[in-house]
Amino acid sequence: MLLTAGAIFILLVLSAFFSGSETALTAASKPLMHQMELGGNRRAGLVNRMMEKKERLIGAILLGNNLVNILASALATSLLIATFGEAGVVYATIGMTLLVLIFSEILPKTYAFRNASRAALAVSPLINFILIVLSPFVYSINLLVKGIFFLFRVDLNAEDVYHSPTEEIRGTIEMHADHDDVEQHRHMLKSVLDLADVQVGEIMIHRRMVATLNAGNSIEKIITEVLASPHTRIPIWKGNQDNIVGVLHVKALLREIRAHESAGKSIDDIDITSIAAKPWFVPEYTLLSDQLQAFRSRREHFSLVVDEYGSLLGIVTLEDILEEIVGDISDEHDVSVPGVHLHPDGSFVVQGDVTIRDLNRQFDWHLPDEEAATIAGLILHEARRIPEVGQSFMFHRFRFEIMRRHNQQITALRITPPLKPKDDA
Repeated sequence: MLLTAGAIFILLVLSAFFSGSETALTAASKPLMHQMELGGNRRAGLVNRMMEKKERLIGAILLGNNLVNILASALATSLLIATFGEAGVVYATIGMTLLVLIFSEILPKTYAFRNASRAALAVSPLINFILIVLSPFVYSINLLVKGIFFLFRVDLNAEDVYHSPTEEIRGTIEMHADHDDVEQHRHMLKSVLDLADVQVGEIMIHRRMVATLNAGNSIEKIITEVLASPHTRIPIWKGNQDNIVGVLHVKALLREIRAHESAGKSIDDIDITSIAAKPWFVPEYTLLSDQLQAFRSRREHFSLVVDEYGSLLGIVTLEDILEEIVGDISDEHDVSVPGVHLHPDGSFVVQGDVTIRDLNRQFDWHLPDEEAATIAGLILHEARRIPEVGQSFMFHRFRFEIMRRHNQQITALRITPPLKPKDDA
């Protein structure tokens, strides 16, 4: 009886080992294991190799787990029948169910789930040895299982329509958003993923706000305009503002002025178009990820955005794309333009040219940006008309009040966001 009881105890310990190992190896963080393997951790590499053949791993663990559980139950039934007679079957069933459930399932699985990566590294060598020993039996069982699936026309190679690496990363970011180290970089991480979904037309600087130079002006006037501008690259047009003939870099202008002065020539002889760089035009539908790659390959920081008819819409720079990731980047030459003001009543006074993406990122709103890039454009799209000053609208649970309008353009509006649950309380 003592030998049988000892064997049952050992079998329950083995059952706990198999149950905990299954949970640890399936719940261990794949990115963490991958990073640890790159750092030279051999056990992490062992875990990764076992997880690559998950069917073989699960098959071996389940085979070992069921083997010890059934053997333990058989020994317990035999022992209790010899002690209590036929009633021992009932006692064995109840007793083994409780023992297996508590000590061989719940306890090890709970520990392994809360310490998945540590437990996976600890059990990996022994589980790998068991995989080698049981591989012939596991292979046979998996072959039988695939045959059964084949009979029922179940395609095991079909792709999971809900599985997307990008969406999985997004879900991981949101799942860990409450952690301080993730929350600080959450918007940045999400913005990196959004680069493949956002077009340059959504973040470009509109032509109305772009400083340009008329190639027909005198060099003195051009120099005055360059000095008054905070920018180092300025488009040059000839005839009409849609006819961009080059992009002037301030350094190129300074070098040409210095060369003329050294040669004793008058700066009035400078041909501004000859020292300007060739303009680079990109369609407004170019994705930010493609544009960023193009900036890197061409080693340029400045491009002109055109529509399908070739008309100039605005400009996009490398800094604009980087700001989509890290937020606003300001230097000592940037012109500070107030765009959003928070009022004590919780409303926001916003300029019409503020982009919807900036508002969504800054205040964690969810206003749609598919049909319009700016908040004024969203009002026009939803209202289907040009609103008057003082008119109010309710869209997407937000209240919009038109405060100022210049000609047909909405220049300022008040936005009242929906109340949060704690405010309602």
